[in-house]
Amino acid sequence: MSRAPTLETERLILRPMTMADWPAYKALWETERSVHMGGPAGPDESWGYFCSDAAMWDLFGHGALMIDDRTTGECYGQVAINHGPWFPEKELGWMVYPEAEGKGLAYEAAKALLDWGYQVAKLDTLVSYIDPENARSIALAKKLGAALDNTAPRQDPEDLVFRHPKP
Repeated sequence: MSRAPTLETERLILRPMTMADWPAYKALWETERSVHMGGPAGPDESWGYFCSDAAMWDLFGHGALMIDDRTTGECYGQVAINHGPWFPEKELGWMVYPEAEGKGLAYEAAKALLDWGYQVAKLDTLVSYIDPENARSIALAKKLGAALDNTAPRQDPEDLVFRHPKP
């Protein structure tokens, strides 16, 4: 059983991943929408990401949560606190499915997990690694209060690193 919590916001339920999430997750990774996250990726690679997202809860005490509409139950994407060999520091990341974009849902989900990370998990710091061409994610990081940190370590030297202040 996963250690992942369920978090609630005004419009959303952030919940642990299930196998029912796999088809939409895989479909997103197969498209150009995933280019800023290292995609597109085939089924084997996206399966590795999916399993890693779920396993982080047991390995680190944080990981990915799916973003569901409180009213309809529709899944809009994922928000995560990532860690492990791909991430020099704990990273707040997000991805939303096309139908969810532009509605403030990624902000609402990311803010809830950011608050959980600092207040409940007692993390010392969180960053977001963002492709410099991903204008929407850069804007979201800034809206969350993050500031560019040019001195932060990064796996991909091209990534921008935005550091999220503690509340």
